[in-house]
Amino acid sequence: MLSDLKRIIDQICRDRGFDKKLLIEAIEEAVESAAKKKLGSRRDIEVRFNEEFGEVEVFQFRTVVQEVEDEQTEISLEEAKKLDPEVQIDDELGEKMENIEDLGRIAAQSAKQVIIHKMKDAERDVIFEMFKDRKGEIVSGIVQRFERGNMIVNLGRTDAILPRDQQIPKRSFKQGDRIRAYLDDVRQNARDSQLILSRTCDDFLAKLFSMEVPEIAEGIVEIMGVSREPGFRAKIAVSSLETDVDPVGACVGMKGSRVQNVVQELQGERIDIVPWSPDPAKYVYNALAPAHVSMVMADVEAKTLLVVVPNDQLSLAIGRQGQNVRLASRLLGWRIDVKSEQRYANLEDPGYQTLLAIDGIEEPLADQLLARGIFSIERLAEAAVEDLIVIRSIEEEQAQHLIDTAKRLIEEGVVTPSFTKEDSDAASDSDPADGNVAADSKDEPAEVDNVSAEEVEVETEKEVETAAVEVTEEQPVEDEQK
Repeated sequence: MLSDLKRIIDQICRDRGFDKKLLIEAIEEAVESAAKKKLGSRRDIEVRFNEEFGEVEVFQFRTVVQEVEDEQTEISLEEAKKLDPEVQIDDELGEKMENIEDLGRIAAQSAKQVIIHKMKDAERDVIFEMFKDRKGEIVSGIVQRFERGNMIVNLGRTDAILPRDQQIPKRSFKQGDRIRAYLDDVRQNARDSQLILSRTCDDFLAKLFSMEVPEIAEGIVEIMGVSREPGFRAKIAVSSLETDVDPVGACVGMKGSRVQNVVQELQGERIDIVPWSPDPAKYVYNALAPAHVSMVMADVEAKTLLVVVPNDQLSLAIGRQGQNVRLASRLLGWRIDVKSEQRYANLEDPGYQTLLAIDGIEEPLADQLLARGIFSIERLAEAAVEDLIVIRSIEEEQAQHLIDTAKRLIEEGVVTPSFTKEDSDAASDSDPADGNVAADSKDEPAEVDNVSAEEVEVETEKEVETAAVEVTEEQPVEDEQK
């Protein structure tokens, strides 16, 4: 049975890439375990693989005694002299066991389990050594199967797992499809899967561009930042080390061929390529594209930016559900506050500020009061409840509370009226504010943000007039261009 063992060991080591020594140790341990199960666990058994003859040799060692009390560990002097005439009492006598093929079915099954376990451990070590230096690269494989939402990908030599939370939402693959993913982690002692893939991380997008754009691979164009909402939209900031190379044009490619290859791999994810700038004001101007920016004010210490945009560009700058400004904020690593020109002008108005001083009045409500001709706290104090309840968000009880609060603050001198009667009347003759979001902006391309007129109108009704986005992942802006 063991005559071909050496050939089998050589073939397995060659096919699997195992160390021959490890496999021999596994076989020796397996045979030792099987022999003890068959002959007794107290026996002192030693197993050796004889490479010259390609066979496994089993030796048992027993102590020479005058009278045997335990036959598993002791041998009588009479029997011992048959094996070695010069043996003495208390000597350790080793005896080669014959017919180890007859260890039995249970013992053979135990040996098989030990060998399989050792081979799996050896294979894990081989896989770790093979992929540990490839962490952070893009690997290609074939979808093998699905387990509880996780995707098992065959990489050829081994399988990798693409967890459900690392898959692009609403993008489906089926068994047999070829897929590319980012090798996010390589685990050495994992029991389930050693290789963890990702298609949602920012580095996946950066690596795809590195593969498609030769200028990035050569170091001429550098990726300065990436922010993604996987499956929907992404922004990538690029900079060029050579003045005659356009970083955005290099990433777009001839007729958009390069960026389209990346979009196709991401199954339709929209990508904005942004020119990087060391100046935060210029950087945010580029990052909020395609929206136009009128003015930017930066607070370097607090790392916040106040961005003022034309009234008809507010919805475009914010994006659907705040997506555009949120991605820009992550890209810069700064907090961004977007306001329309009308809202910014209102905030500079002293009368508008007196309205905001009243508890319960926020900017959206102050805008609606302004549209109704209530320009200051003085006009609010003079208003009737009927003048306020026409505003959709105000009920009769709240309206009375706001009027009483305005009167009390004026009487106590907490807030000084900023408008005289004549100023208010003159201001009421002018056109009221129409809100900060234009429903029918001619400058907004239909394909840019997919914001329809009806959707913008809904946002206007909800007074979605500003967007303040907290940075969830710090990506500090570089101080100077490399």
